[in-house]
Amino acid sequence: MPILLPSGVTVSVDPEKVVISGGKGSLSQFTMSGIKVAQEGDTIVVTRDGDDPTLRARHGLMRALINNMVNGVSQGFSRQLEINGVGYRVSSQGNGLKFNLGFSHDVMYTLPEGITAKVEQNVITVSGIDRQKVGQVAAEIRALKKPEPYKGKGIAYVGERIVRKSGKSGKDK
Repeated sequence: MPILLPSGVTVSVDPEKVVISGGKGSLSQFTMSGIKVAQEGDTIVVTRDGDDPTLRARHGLMRALINNMVNGVSQGFSRQLEINGVGYRVSSQGNGLKFNLGFSHDVMYTLPEGITAKVEQNVITVSGIDRQKVGQVAAEIRALKKPEPYKGKGIAYVGERIVRKSGKSGKDK
């Protein structure tokens, strides 16, 4: 399945890597053995040398990675997390985030290069052009204080369903 290139996105293909540049930045990815990437007009076509199961898997992976790169440099990616709990707070501080999560100390999280975070009340929006980095940063922030099942306190993705448990009595409260 060919990947359509939106306007303003340029592609540079050589045997070792693919470089995609757009309005938001530039990303590069090495090409896997047995996989060929070619630009045909305003589309990118990914092909494989054979029908080996390993090559078929690499083919799908390479196509998905390039598609994510094209979407990243043209639109960008973002993940939203929400903080629930009495006294749980977050604030932007320089190139990082400062969390107050009920520990005896504040937790500082430094954002990697290319990732930005915006804080609005109890919602953190992590954004960037690299989908893998955005997801990894969101997962690391969530891991600071995972949502617990009794009161739902902690850091969760927006829209994440937290399975709740009843307390000691075994009855629903």
